[in-house]
Amino acid sequence: MELKGKTALVTGGTDGIGLEIARQMMAKGASVIVCGRRDDVLASARQEGLEAIKADLSNAAGCAGLAAALAGRELDILINNAGMSGNFGPGEPLDLALTDQAIFLNLNAPLHLIGHLLPGLLQRPEASIVNVTSGLAIAPRAGGPVYCATKAGLRSFTQSLRHNLRDTNVHVIEALPPVVDTAMTRGRVNGKKMSAKECAAEIVDAIATNAPEANVGMVKLLRLVYSMSPALAQRIMIRF
Repeated sequence: MELKGKTALVTGGTDGIGLEIARQMMAKGASVIVCGRRDDVLASARQEGLEAIKADLSNAAGCAGLAAALAGRELDILINNAGMSGNFGPGEPLDLALTDQAIFLNLNAPLHLIGHLLPGLLQRPEASIVNVTSGLAIAPRAGGPVYCATKAGLRSFTQSLRHNLRDTNVHVIEALPPVVDTAMTRGRVNGKKMSAKECAAEIVDAIATNAPEANVGMVKLLRLVYSMSPALAQRIMIRF
């Protein structure tokens, strides 16, 4: 897909991986819309030349409101990137309210936005839906059961959606990042992390080349291990 002249929506595009995707797509000539909940980061995005819409995607009304704000716009690319951890540690009680919020934002929101925006995407000469999951959708870790469950669900949905849209103009891409240095992982996950800029570059390249998947960074190695022994990959990752 030629990105120049395309219009893209990046959810969670005011910080981390989403902001880097937005910047790099804009640098390639795309018009980029981002959304977020905080006025300060929305203002910062506008200063960079991005169009920014305030939206809370942790509920159905927020998803519908964002779709309404885009009514009549010719959107070519939908990037479902917004997410939250929803984690709880060993011995801690499961926060059901936080769990429900994470399930909606990570899994339901992409489905809602696709439901609202797919009719318009099907009318474009060429379009893409990009669902950002995680390497943890392949093999989960014990420290993030809610996050892993939502990303595994989105991975399954993405694979089915790709098959259902195989004879249309809409490309369906799954992006599977490794651990990335973002606000969500700071203080939660230790060890070496990929930069958001490097991660975004691989995702943008996948969009430009219409790749069905972007196995980013160390996820390439995880996919290789999983292809040889799913049990081994699961044993490694569950302790990660």
